[in-house]
Amino acid sequence: MSQFENLKLKNQLCFALYAATNAITRAYRSRLSHIGLTYPQYLVMMVLWETDGITVKTIAEHLHLDSPTITPLLKRLESCGFVSRQRNAKDERVVNVFLTDAGHAIQARVADMQKGVACQTGMQETQFIELRSTLHELVDSINQNQPDMEDAA
Repeated sequence: MSQFENLKLKNQLCFALYAATNAITRAYRSRLSHIGLTYPQYLVMMVLWETDGITVKTIAEHLHLDSPTITPLLKRLESCGFVSRQRNAKDERVVNVFLTDAGHAIQARVADMQKGVACQTGMQETQFIELRSTLHELVDSINQNQPDMEDAA
């Protein structure tokens, strides 16, 4: 028996977030597969539906990931015909990502699918909005208080 209450699984914020993330991802997985997307690809598509033609680096920043993590997702989305990647004419090191007609076309289907997942949470709209806001604040706070990787080296 643990003498440390803070080490009990039921008292862990990290585990509650982990379990919730797994549950939400599972709820999306089967619905997205009918559209031809994985959950990480769905996240990339949401960024592009907000702002088409942005750089790989900008997509990575929006998703709190690094560019090398985004590149394989973009390659798969491109092979599915949902996006195209183009080198920037002013700086060939920069790659811009654009939605194709097929990428635009699936947006309405995905929006309907997302509503189904939101309903599955069983939360009232005000609870849903409050939880989402709190989680964004948590991410911002943790990111602001994270030591720089360069400082840690």
